[in-house]
Amino acid sequence: MLNWFDRFFGLKTNGTTVKREVMAGVIGFFTVVYIIAVNALILSEAGMPLEAAIVATIAASVFGCLVMGFWGNVPILLVPGMGINALFSYTMVQSMGLSWQEALAVVFVSGVIFVFIAFTPFSKILSAAVPHSLKEAITVGLGLFLMLIGLEKGGIVEKGSSSILALGSLGEAQVLATVLTFLVAIVLFIRNVPGNFLITIVVGTIIASFFGLIDFNQTDSASLGLADAFGAFGALSFGNFLSMTFWIAVFSLTMVIVFENIGLVHGHVGFINRPDRFSRAFQANSVSAMTSGIFGTSPTVASVESAAGMVAGGRTGLTTVTAGLLFLVAAFFIPVIKLIPDSAIAPILIIIGSLMLQNIRNLELKDLSESFPALFIIAMIPFTYSIADGIAVGFIMYPILKIAIGKWREVTPALYVIAGLFLMNFVVHVIG
Repeated sequence: MLNWFDRFFGLKTNGTTVKREVMAGVIGFFTVVYIIAVNALILSEAGMPLEAAIVATIAASVFGCLVMGFWGNVPILLVPGMGINALFSYTMVQSMGLSWQEALAVVFVSGVIFVFIAFTPFSKILSAAVPHSLKEAITVGLGLFLMLIGLEKGGIVEKGSSSILALGSLGEAQVLATVLTFLVAIVLFIRNVPGNFLITIVVGTIIASFFGLIDFNQTDSASLGLADAFGAFGALSFGNFLSMTFWIAVFSLTMVIVFENIGLVHGHVGFINRPDRFSRAFQANSVSAMTSGIFGTSPTVASVESAAGMVAGGRTGLTTVTAGLLFLVAAFFIPVIKLIPDSAIAPILIIIGSLMLQNIRNLELKDLSESFPALFIIAMIPFTYSIADGIAVGFIMYPILKIAIGKWREVTPALYVIAGLFLMNFVVHVIG
């Protein structure tokens, strides 16, 4: 058996062992397992039953990790992406008016396009079409959006009576629980404690229980029938397939998942000094994203937390396969996961958003034709509560400014087409 692992995953070639890979997989799993609760709660904001969202998150993570492990053979964990799940719930469903079933169809169609791009030379063409400043701005804008969602879910900010936003009531139990949990979370994170987010969720849930914020009747496993657990599986609906709204959602989601994963996969394979695996890993990424719509969740991405397993010595797909099997075991703890309150999740959203905000240092702020479109993306995503609209404003502004200063040749033909499509969407909305 050990010889088979060595031959299939190339353990000796990559200077690793079965024991090291398995341990790396365990560490990676405990670093990213928080996604089960966080993703499910965000999907439930779209109207999806919480139980179904939990099962869908687990199923997509298991499949994603296995396909990455066996096809990509790199230690990159594929789980539903933070930021993209917000795009799913708050933009496609709450802002654009799609049902969560129709949004799952958007995920599937976007995944099909992603697969086409990943298995053809279009991946390089599309990556080269969009300027670095706009790619970084999308990440920063998503980070600011996640921070806003975290602050809102924790009750720290709320709708103001004389302003758009105001500080929440610091005397409320939910706010106090969120603040205390955040202090625990930030200390654990800064000290780089292994499994810090998982510990945060456990401690945050205990704190919430002291404030009486948890309904322990939710642990009644008898209420979790097959219809509830698998309610999102195969539930995608193409009833709105021919509408402009559907295809604008497809376009926006495709842009986000393709560009985000190009950057993430490239960074991960570079970290373990295996750049030759980029193509296979990117292809596995695309297949996993496509099937996410079938499983019933927002698309999977190459998680940032994969780095934890790599630091622990993971170099091959055996690390990812180990994590995938552990996600399968997590399915037996769904009644416990349902207990986790918003106050235990909000601090994690705030911290992850803060990490994504740090990408702003990669922007070239001296060139205003580059920085203004990027800064507008960053501002408009949270201020409009729409990731798609925020991206659209920046992508339209970029070629306009380049043309205005006589640098129209710096804009690729593909970007002119993309900007034109975004502009067409706004025109259609104005016409009604």
